[in-house]
Amino acid sequence: MSTSAPKRKLGQVLLENGAVTEDQLRIALLELKNTNKPLGAVLIDLGFVTDGIVREALSENTGQRTVDLSGAVIDAESIKIVPQDIARRYTVLPLSYDKTAKHLTLAMTDTYNVVALDQIMALNGSDLRITPVLAGESDIMRIVEQFYGFELSIDGILREIETGELDMESLQLGEEAYSHPMVRLINALLADAVQREASDIHFEPEEAFLRIRYRIDGVLRQVRSLHKSYWPAMVVRLKVISNMNIAESRAPQDGRISMSLVGRQIDFRAASQPTTWGENFVLRILDRNKGIVAMEKLGLSDDNLTLLRLMLARPEGIILVTGPTGSGKTTTLYSILNNINTEAVNIMTMEDPVEYPMAMIRQSSVNESVKMGFGEGIRSMMRQDPDVILVGEIRDHITAEMAFRAAMTGHQVFSTLHTNSAVGSIPRLLDIGILPDVIAGNLIGVIAQRLVRRLCQACKEPYPAVDLEKRLLGMSHSDKEIIIHRPKGCPKCDHQGYKGRTSVIEILKISSDMDELIARRASMKEMLELAKSQGFQPIVDDGCRRVLDGTTSLEEITRVLDLTARISG
Repeated sequence: MSTSAPKRKLGQVLLENGAVTEDQLRIALLELKNTNKPLGAVLIDLGFVTDGIVREALSENTGQRTVDLSGAVIDAESIKIVPQDIARRYTVLPLSYDKTAKHLTLAMTDTYNVVALDQIMALNGSDLRITPVLAGESDIMRIVEQFYGFELSIDGILREIETGELDMESLQLGEEAYSHPMVRLINALLADAVQREASDIHFEPEEAFLRIRYRIDGVLRQVRSLHKSYWPAMVVRLKVISNMNIAESRAPQDGRISMSLVGRQIDFRAASQPTTWGENFVLRILDRNKGIVAMEKLGLSDDNLTLLRLMLARPEGIILVTGPTGSGKTTTLYSILNNINTEAVNIMTMEDPVEYPMAMIRQSSVNESVKMGFGEGIRSMMRQDPDVILVGEIRDHITAEMAFRAAMTGHQVFSTLHTNSAVGSIPRLLDIGILPDVIAGNLIGVIAQRLVRRLCQACKEPYPAVDLEKRLLGMSHSDKEIIIHRPKGCPKCDHQGYKGRTSVIEILKISSDMDELIARRASMKEMLELAKSQGFQPIVDDGCRRVLDGTTSLEEITRVLDLTARISG
């Protein structure tokens, strides 16, 4: 590992940032002569600064990423990589370990400690890649004490529970209860789901057992079945960390969890629902690293990316993103907002709820208890001098009317709508009660999308397309041989044949001719014919493009899109 030396001394950085005074620094430097501790630790001991301030200053000085370890959960694999004596001696903490890439994320108080890095590599082989991140000394030592010596693997914890007694009271306590195996079991399940890139975790009680399923790449997959006796203690722990009422089991509840898992901050949206055999519990995983991607990485074709940029160049009007639940609408909207998010632009959002906190963007949640729905929220935001407004979803006439009113008064508005196609959003808006004259001239464009699973690049299998497949792809059976791919399955994709997802998209840019058709309430057929004559590419064409370039399989495209219209007769 190659590292460059820090640019300035820590004391100088803290002084320039106003974190300490010259007097405090002088006292710490005198104290430094009587101890072997680093300056940061001395300043913390004296009570002049907090761990977080030292960590941020070190990050600024070295350019290294910092990590907040409060409420961190460490996975079992990483603990095996770094023995306890090494962790204590060098004040390091393994945060996460990727077996496939042999990549370890390591929290350190000194990321330039080459001796510590060499020792860990000597124990695990020179092909181990280590990414050091800065963390506070007290945080690291607290967690080393907390995690080492306890079983962290799911199977090991289950064995521990089977042989021991459960103390329900300690489940409601904080970090001091970490030794409780049920606390570790919930943490291990959450960490496992995040590492497997799941989007949801389902805890489903049946008559005789508890089923645990993860939604991975849009498809539910059963990962565990536990005895029903585990569930009462598990649901108590889940409710405690979600800030729900543990005494209430007959009414649905919502909550939120924020934890440091696998070396980064992960949020969960929690929901409980009473069912025949007990409370059903579902967690939506909100991973900020995955939730916001660059616009260039949304999987758009070059033509569609250019079209989207042209739409974003319009200073006022409304852009809609449509598609069924779970089609990636929120990710697309956040990616667009991230692209235009600068100091010169005031972006405000009204969501239900806020999924991914973003810097510089004023985000608000719908709150029915104080009668702040989407309509009232937009009205309030209009008085906050916004340039760009995001409305989480257009559900009713009031929300739609307020969104279009904002677009008419010189704002750029983004929102989502539940329709199956881009052209289908226009009759939907008319159905909600928006006048055609209002839609015409104020609607910039509509993006319709679906999510499809990506074929595993390591094991996808090429084969020549048969006549029916050629016709589904919009080609003649007499065309030359076409090679497409199908899933096979290997250890890298957990024998599924697919790994990850991408979007298939259609973008309808509203032209002046289209405005005329909208104003006179033309049929969907007329609007679609006009759009196609102006270069509009339907979503099925984009899906076929992804099949032909080897990104996904025809079977996967037909799972989410209807290609049967391409087969005549």
